[in-house]
Amino acid sequence: MIEDRVKKFAKILVDYSGFVKKGEKVMISGETHEQELLKEIYKLCILKGAFPSLQVGIPGLTHFFYTHANKKQLTKFPEAYWNEIRKTKKYIGIGAPLNTREMTNVDPGKMVMRSKIVKRIGDYVVNSKPKIYRVTTDFPTNALAMDAEMSLDEYEDFFYGACFLDWKAMSKKLKKMCTTLNRGKVFRIVSKDTDLTMKIYPKSFIMDDGHENMPGGEVFGAPIKLSTTGHIKFTFPAVRQGVEVNNIYAEFKNGKCIKATADKNEKFLNKMLDTDAGARYIGEIGIGMNPKVTKFTKNLLFDEKIINTIHLAFGMAYKECGHPNDSALHWDIVKDLRKDGKVFLDGKLVFKNGKWLI
Repeated sequence: MIEDRVKKFAKILVDYSGFVKKGEKVMISGETHEQELLKEIYKLCILKGAFPSLQVGIPGLTHFFYTHANKKQLTKFPEAYWNEIRKTKKYIGIGAPLNTREMTNVDPGKMVMRSKIVKRIGDYVVNSKPKIYRVTTDFPTNALAMDAEMSLDEYEDFFYGACFLDWKAMSKKLKKMCTTLNRGKVFRIVSKDTDLTMKIYPKSFIMDDGHENMPGGEVFGAPIKLSTTGHIKFTFPAVRQGVEVNNIYAEFKNGKCIKATADKNEKFLNKMLDTDAGARYIGEIGIGMNPKVTKFTKNLLFDEKIINTIHLAFGMAYKECGHPNDSALHWDIVKDLRKDGKVFLDGKLVFKNGKWLI
């Protein structure tokens, strides 16, 4: 029997996040162990008169591919998938890892190589409205619960609590924040081991109120590419494709990260930042505003929404934010501001002691 929360969650994804309509082609992407949610989404799409298709993966095959694929296979562009995605109007992608550390020992060079090959697909999915709209989400698993240091029951309560918000009310709050930030020109972050300044790309701040990601609960914009100067010490570990990088410190000059260190997996960090010419520049300034996300869980979908935190993304800037930087990399890393952080907008203090003053 399917849990009521799963049915409610599927309805939010189809009706609110994806706003699926009659006649639309909908791609639903997930893995076999998410079948309860996948089935509910599929059924709702059918009842709406849409045309859903399922892309269902099998756990373990991604690791096998990166371990055993030869260069020709790694660099082969997936034409069939590309052709299908361009015929898709709505994309609902669900991540639910059974092993969040599966890719830890994979050669990062292979992942960088593959990311360049499939970049065109990722760019299309996230930057091609109104041709395609997408929503990305997760589904509770024991692996995610363990990373969050919770039982599965506790993690499910946390997960659904962050998703079952009054999204209309949240949208109003996020819109107000965007309006204020878009009036500014210079954004500065100050805390222990951090003093970072960047110029805001004009009118670049937009909101994620649960249509791009579920949960939503952030506003994000982009800096002018060459403007970022200073240094920052990130509070939380950055986890990318199962590799955890701890205590990241980065220095910037003329927009570019000229030095990046970490206590753990520093080599991996710099390998990612050398993906291409745009990877060492900041493509996103994000502010977490989801009131139900207060704990770091090593799951970026939630961690970037932690209330009263900042996250910066190395690499690609979104088209909706003006696209001032291009890269095959887009890596969000979160900094906690709740204890000693300050934020200045055009020299005016707008955040202090865990509270926004705007």
